[in-house]
Amino acid sequence: MLIEHLSPASHILETNVRDSLSYSADKQKNCFLLHSGSVMLHRKVDGMVLNSESAPYVFGISTQYTDPDYLFIRIHEHAQVSLLPVGQANQIISANNLWRSLAQLLIYTATRVYDHCAKICALSSYEIICYQLYELMYEPEEVRNNITVVSYVMNRTFLSRSTIMKILTQLKTGGYIGMEKGILKTINRIPSRY
Repeated sequence: MLIEHLSPASHILETNVRDSLSYSADKQKNCFLLHSGSVMLHRKVDGMVLNSESAPYVFGISTQYTDPDYLFIRIHEHAQVSLLPVGQANQIISANNLWRSLAQLLIYTATRVYDHCAKICALSSYEIICYQLYELMYEPEEVRNNITVVSYVMNRTFLSRSTIMKILTQLKTGGYIGMEKGILKTINRIPSRY
């Protein structure tokens, strides 16, 4: 509903894989409508990937009261994205009584953030890697086939390459995961403890 109502007021951006999108331009906060494809949400200070989202999704509404320079979006696969000012989006939401749709977006976003934090805080390295393996397996196939497991995990955690490689080697040797040239192909019931 949000994308349906916000799209006519937005303008399509020309994007390529690895392009970055900033939430602010010319002292104006913007929101982005993801019509197709997938993107990653990065923290600017260290480049860490905080989340991946696939279409349809609306970025910028839930972060409109935060520092716009704290996060940026990176195009991860071919994606169609449009942009409009947050203020204009708020007016359209109000004029069309889209509060239920907005609430659903905010609940979904808060749940994703909570889920991410809960699964990477105070867990063992093994548990964090297992969680990231399942997250990677849920990514679109185009994303999965274009990023190594090590890069995916390193971009989303503070784990070292050696720790990640050690655990991945153990899981592959045990037949719990299948990888080809570092790309995740299969997951076969990873044990909760190893």
